[in-house]
Amino acid sequence: MYRTLSQKHLKSQKVSHEQVVDAIIHALVNEHLTEQEAESAMQRFAGYFVDWNDLRVSRAEEIAEVLGGDTPAARAAASAIIRVLNSIFNEYHKVSLETMRKVGKRPAKQALEKIDGISRFAVDYCMLTSLHGHAIPLTEKMTEYLKDNGLVGPDADEQQIEGFLTKQIPAKSGYEFYALLRRESEVTKSSRKKKTATTGQETPEAKPKAKKKEKK
Repeated sequence: MYRTLSQKHLKSQKVSHEQVVDAIIHALVNEHLTEQEAESAMQRFAGYFVDWNDLRVSRAEEIAEVLGGDTPAARAAASAIIRVLNSIFNEYHKVSLETMRKVGKRPAKQALEKIDGISRFAVDYCMLTSLHGHAIPLTEKMTEYLKDNGLVGPDADEQQIEGFLTKQIPAKSGYEFYALLRRESEVTKSSRKKKTATTGQETPEAKPKAKKKEKK
């Protein structure tokens, strides 16, 4: 599968976050939105919120609107962002996690896992893109793709699948594999929605356009 996807999709440039908290926020957005939607949303974040503390104290409805509108995915991402950032602030008295760079990868991962509201995807994404760990973050679509194609057991959970993939994919190829699998899973999901919409069996949820906001 790795070889096939490498031939099908263009090579992705590895994403690297110098600030650990940047990686977490990107992760919480990427977990709920598609790659393209997440990229656009992060650009809007940069032009709307003063800093991550401003994001922390914002209303969930406001964050969801900047993310793309009142959709289940945007609301879920907004709620996760507020919960996680408040947990970080309450523990470290600031919206920063740079102390994690001073400890080993295992202690850093354990500290991340203790943050209230953080998901396994966000922990793995942070380890992969900021703390230089060996991880394969998995969105729900990526997990569904692997199961639908018989690449993992139908009853395997996210932790089992991620553990299996890290044993098969070397650390140096971790991000490329993640990017390829994610892109393929989103393309496949999108194709299914278009097909079912054409046959009248399913109508994908309409995504409202974000209202233009003035910069703070």
